[in-house]
Amino acid sequence: MAASSLIERLDILEPRFEEVSTLITDPAVIADQQRYVRLTKEYHDLERMLQAKREYVNALGAVEESKQILAEEEDEEMRQLARQELEEAQARIPELEERIKLMLVPADPDDAKNAVVEIRGGTGGDEAALFAGDLFRMYQKFAESKGWDMAVSSYSEGAAGGYKEIVFSLTGAGVYGVMKYESGVHRVQRVPATETQGRVHTSAATVAVLPEAQEFEVEIHEGEIRWDTFRSGGAGGQNVNKVESGVRLRYNWKNPNTGQVEEILIECTETRDQPKNKERALSRLRTFIYDREHQKYLDDIASRRKTMVSTGDRSAKIRTYNYPQGRITDHRINYTIYNLQGFMNGDIQDCIDKLTVAENTEKLKSAEL
Repeated sequence: MAASSLIERLDILEPRFEEVSTLITDPAVIADQQRYVRLTKEYHDLERMLQAKREYVNALGAVEESKQILAEEEDEEMRQLARQELEEAQARIPELEERIKLMLVPADPDDAKNAVVEIRGGTGGDEAALFAGDLFRMYQKFAESKGWDMAVSSYSEGAAGGYKEIVFSLTGAGVYGVMKYESGVHRVQRVPATETQGRVHTSAATVAVLPEAQEFEVEIHEGEIRWDTFRSGGAGGQNVNKVESGVRLRYNWKNPNTGQVEEILIECTETRDQPKNKERALSRLRTFIYDREHQKYLDDIASRRKTMVSTGDRSAKIRTYNYPQGRITDHRINYTIYNLQGFMNGDIQDCIDKLTVAENTEKLKSAEL
């Protein structure tokens, strides 16, 4: 794309930036929390784009100025400085162009949010539960490397270890934008501990990554929630089996896509503090409803992108973990590495980086940039 075309696209944003700058100081807008948060985010996004535009225009100007000096200047020292500045500016321009193109592609508004992750053992019985436990530890170590906070909301242990199901939240900068690529079916090929003849078995676990909903994004009639409390189980501690700190909520929700009323049941035993468990159960309820109400939107986005990188399709087999060969294969981008131990220890950033590049490439094609 020609430089003039990119600059023209960015010039169009200037009036909107001025408008938003004024709006976010308006007391009426500040009083409307939902609108204020949306406009504040738009302000920062526009600010980044216009800053990139200034850098791009400066780099283009530096190229022209350096060329003019080389054409007219006879002093060798000045010519040497001009050559150096020309090389630096010419190297900077392609980087800025790619950055600007990605900024011009509409971003997923959920990318900046925290995430709720659900891992469920699938086909494979006890081995599937063990694999679900391995995936949980992989994400736990990855979250530690990113400086994210993790909080387990609920879990059901497998008979031989691992988890039949585990739900946890991840809190940090841009968590969902990173973790969304993990949604789908993860398949493992290995010899189970109970296998006496050394045969390789195939099992699977399903990972669902949901953007955490904000309070104002979902309308919940809290007076219609039915609460139960119960005694939390666990190992040791004075409160265990004595204080009813575990909470269970039931909520009748009308699915806007089907018109049917569905009962949502959520349990939380994460802490020994009942009010905190109630707060976390409400957060999970908001996230669940937000996810269901926005599924059609996500499906529409996915079909427009025409890419399987992050469609949110939880039935799609996305990755295979082959233990005999020490191999990881991500089927969406034909990515294969032979570092299974490191991967299971949370070293998954390289794979996510490649998935991000693949998705951005699709976005740029769709936007004809």
